Amino acid sequence: MNRKLKINKRFMPCPEEDDDELYPNGIFVFNITKLAEYIQCNGIPCTEVLVGDFSSFSSNFNEEHLPSVDVTKPVIIAEISPGRFNVIDGNHRMEKARRLGLKKMSAYKVTPEQHIQFLTTEKGYLAYVEYWNDKLKNL
Repeated sequence: MNRKLKINKRFMPCPEEDDDELYPNGIFVFNITKLAEYIQCNGIPCTEVLVGDFSSFSSNFNEEHLPSVDVTKPVIIAEISPGRFNVIDGNHRMEKARRLGLKKMSAYKVTPEQHIQFLTTEKGYLAYVEYWNDKLKNL
């Protein structure tokens, strides 16, 4: 299946409000608050994912936050490259689930067509389209 992304010349970066949660992934910065609202308003289904399919959290992990984390709240995973999903919301939940020995976790899976609109800069958007299409060529 060809899932090449095309540049939308009318793309508008997702606006950021002071209390919005953002997920920076290099040049790609996603507005998680707005993405979560989109998921709820558009009935994106919740599914189960295997905890072991996702790597352990990075060195930025906040150990003090871990006790307050609710592993029953679904994480958001985004298809960042064709067939490859990354946790973009809920890394602490995923880590706590791993430490508790849980095998599965609830998740919302979003495609690039769904999550690309939540990039916060035009530069990030253009880079993402190029990145995605380059990954398709290498399949």
